[in-house]
Amino acid sequence: MNTPHRLPVLFVGHGSPMNAIEDNHWRRTWQALGPQLRQRAPDVRLILCVSAHWLTHGWWLTGMDRPRTIHDFGGFPQALFDQQYAAPGAPGLAREIAQSLTLPEQQGEVGIDEGEWGLDHGAWSVLKPLFPEADIPVVQLSMDYGRPPAEHLAIGRQLKDWRTRGVLIVASGNIVHNLRVMRRDVPDNQAYDWAVDFDTHIAGLIQAGDADGLADFQAQGEMAKLSQPTWEHYLPLLYAAGATDPDEHVEFFNEGFQAAAISMRSVIWG
Repeated sequence: MNTPHRLPVLFVGHGSPMNAIEDNHWRRTWQALGPQLRQRAPDVRLILCVSAHWLTHGWWLTGMDRPRTIHDFGGFPQALFDQQYAAPGAPGLAREIAQSLTLPEQQGEVGIDEGEWGLDHGAWSVLKPLFPEADIPVVQLSMDYGRPPAEHLAIGRQLKDWRTRGVLIVASGNIVHNLRVMRRDVPDNQAYDWAVDFDTHIAGLIQAGDADGLADFQAQGEMAKLSQPTWEHYLPLLYAAGATDPDEHVEFFNEGFQAAAISMRSVIWG
């Protein structure tokens, strides 16, 4: 099924899992954005989510009818573990998407996970505030962390055509994510200078439509190493940017920081 227009693409900075239940600026923005997206994209038949928290060998798509809600964290209040997001899956569409993707360097095919995974907190913690009705099917795409950033971008570019087939792409991570040096004692939007500089640099590349520059983020040297000591939270951005055109309209939201070392900058294309 083709839609009359291309659906938007989102990259959401998800930050702390507590953002899913706390009444704060980040969550209130997600809650306000959901109805706006339903107006802009009333013909969504599937949300394809790429989360920082599903890392695999090879690439996989969830292919179960009812993906479970995964609480992949520890040390948080019981209220967070009680959260459920009962969105249906879409096994048929998952298989169609898998068959449409060609993995780099003949690495085989995208696998279909029929029961191991589900929706991790990188997915449901933002989807629940955005779409609390849980009435849109969700399929999650894993990331092969062992492959170079350019290959993640290449997969994202192959997702572009699905935007005209009723698929809303939602990538969830953080442009700056360094838990080793985060400061829970500082207020929101205070951040290390290197975190601000890296976030600003990446924002400029996004505005310029320079997806290849985004994939080459490690060229920023020490600033990149501090901002992404491990880069699983950065990689979802490459899927989102890959699924867009260089001259596509870009909007930022939730610009700012949590705990001095987590960028909450989020993006809508289209």
